[in-house]
Amino acid sequence: MSGLGQDELLFDKPGEECGVFGIYDLDGGDVASTIYYGLFALQHRGQESCGIAVSETHGPKGRVTSHRDMGLVSEDFDEKRIRSMKGDIGVGHVRYSTAGASSRMNAQPLVLNYVKGTLALAHNGNQINALELRHDLEYTGAIFQTTIDSEVIAYHIARERLRTANVEEAVTRAARKMKGAYSLVVMSPRKLIGARDPYGFRPLCIGKLDNAYIITSETCALDTIGAEFIRDVLPGEVVTITEDGQIKSDMSNAIDSGQHGHCIFEYIYFARIDSRIDGVSVYDSRIKAGKYLAMDSPVEADLVVGVPESGNGAALGYAQESGIPYGIAFMKNSYVGRTFIKPKQSSRVESVKVKLNVIREAVEGRRIIMIDDSIVRGTTSRLIVNMLKEAGAAEVHVRISSPPFLWPCYFGTDIPVREQLMAYRHSSIEEIREEIGADSLAYLAIDRLDGMVDGLPICKGCFTGEWPMEPPEEDIRGDYER
Repeated sequence: MSGLGQDELLFDKPGEECGVFGIYDLDGGDVASTIYYGLFALQHRGQESCGIAVSETHGPKGRVTSHRDMGLVSEDFDEKRIRSMKGDIGVGHVRYSTAGASSRMNAQPLVLNYVKGTLALAHNGNQINALELRHDLEYTGAIFQTTIDSEVIAYHIARERLRTANVEEAVTRAARKMKGAYSLVVMSPRKLIGARDPYGFRPLCIGKLDNAYIITSETCALDTIGAEFIRDVLPGEVVTITEDGQIKSDMSNAIDSGQHGHCIFEYIYFARIDSRIDGVSVYDSRIKAGKYLAMDSPVEADLVVGVPESGNGAALGYAQESGIPYGIAFMKNSYVGRTFIKPKQSSRVESVKVKLNVIREAVEGRRIIMIDDSIVRGTTSRLIVNMLKEAGAAEVHVRISSPPFLWPCYFGTDIPVREQLMAYRHSSIEEIREEIGADSLAYLAIDRLDGMVDGLPICKGCFTGEWPMEPPEEDIRGDYER
């Protein structure tokens, strides 16, 4: 399986695979700096590696300038490098690995040179038939440079381009071979293309800044650069931004909307709280989750606090519904970069305290309701409850703004195998409560999820074991490396 990222290692959270950003400036302006700021806004979607690739649509056809490296956007790109990247069209990527090793060779965007020119591709998602597609290519002579499913997608697009009239048709045909979750941004010499899987697992949207068009994972990236939100890319849609400023749409891969399976964890945890995905506010969703918890699992207490950052919205909703004051109990250190030494299990307590510290004055002598978005393995929940009690909290009541994790995810979320999941390993909520040391524990009810997102069709597979499409017969996440 793929290793944990820094935040996942310390906070025992699911990891999202990545964020994508593409832009085409029809006025010919350089776009690298805009991609940088867009990726900075998407950094929460992946802190393992990042990259930018740009090209000049009116320059030498097929010339692409790119840079990829391990670490954060602010660490890998400085002003000198950004100024050296000339081009009016480009794509960017931030990555957290769910498939393939954590290494520089697996950083994106991928850049391919082939008989029809060049392609640069950024991918968010996970293909459950990636090994099958990869083997088919290998037995016809393909040589792979990475261990990620994104390269399999890029190869199939390149092959389809040899027998199609244009690159967008090649993307559409290649997408039909994919099984799983994908949101793609593809740069060709004269076009910017976005594609989303038919189930809509992962988000993708379109924006406009002056005379430049953007395709990206979340609306917060549009807000950061001052762009106007145009619309979401629809499940199964392939959109193409052409040099005359048209947005062409191909819906030939679409399925009935009743079959869609938007990832509920985008709203619970992954997405930034200031984003809107498929017409639903992430902020509103988290406020609703907290209110539902207050309605369904009330408890007498003095203060409601959230575990930052994703627990804060639900904590505010709980406070609003219950009438118990909302407060801040944790100080999170946001300045720990890639040079932070990954801890051993024996030093996990100290490592968590490096990134998260309790404000003693806020909790001492008080009954605390602590809201968090999930419990995965349970290690961090136990540590944080203990930290609150060591700081003098009289009681700690834990409320989780999602149902218990009982199944892994195969569609771009790095939820571990069942045997590692706290809720699967214990037969009751009471057993979990006892293990984490809380005075009480309650999860969000399954039937509350639909209300969180205003009835949007969602995937609940990690809670129910029922996915919008058949999962693979065996879990191959992370098994690409030879």
